[in-house]
Amino acid sequence: MSAARPERSEPGARGRGRFVVYVEGPRDRDILRGWAFRVSPALGEALAAAAVILGGRRPGRAIEHFEGVRRFAEGSRALCVLDRDDEPDASAEGAAGLEFFTWSRRHIESYLLVPDAIRRAIRARPDDPRVGRVLDRHLPHPDDEAALRSIDAKKLLSAQGALAKAFGRPVAPGRLAREMHAGEHHDDIRALFDRMRHALRELGELRP
Repeated sequence: MSAARPERSEPGARGRGRFVVYVEGPRDRDILRGWAFRVSPALGEALAAAAVILGGRRPGRAIEHFEGVRRFAEGSRALCVLDRDDEPDASAEGAAGLEFFTWSRRHIESYLLVPDAIRRAIRARPDDPRVGRVLDRHLPHPDDEAALRSIDAKKLLSAQGALAKAFGRPVAPGRLAREMHAGEHHDDIRALFDRMRHALRELGELRP
């Protein structure tokens, strides 16, 4: 897939508003979809239908794409979801109807570092001491928000990352997101979904 042209780039029917969620890559889409289905199947389905992959942290590409959407469907709304990384916040100025949401933590994967959810994702016993030692060694304490904001969770959860080496297999982020209970979602996740639901309801695409 070429990053030069976002997926699902065809605008909707002329005059009919649509909702678009811009994400950096397929992994981000899968994580968001996993979380959303835990909150509400309707929200999960709406998110899956709305996702457009940018091929990286490219807010300018989201603006360009959404301007095309608005030419065909003026009432459309969109959210562009970005990792914080070490980049400045995306400008609030852009296409009308497009909002930016930047995670307060470094990566979207940072919100997956929930010990109990990781245990479920790898099908480990809750009292397995070896798994506990691995998680204690590599994960920040759940209350240490400063460490969770700075950790390179993308690397930690990669196929060559520390957790994959310790467990003998990768911990797939999409599966991990699906294993998380709604009560384990960080406030940032809840804030994003609140904004999505608001936009979808304004467009009549989600029941109150």
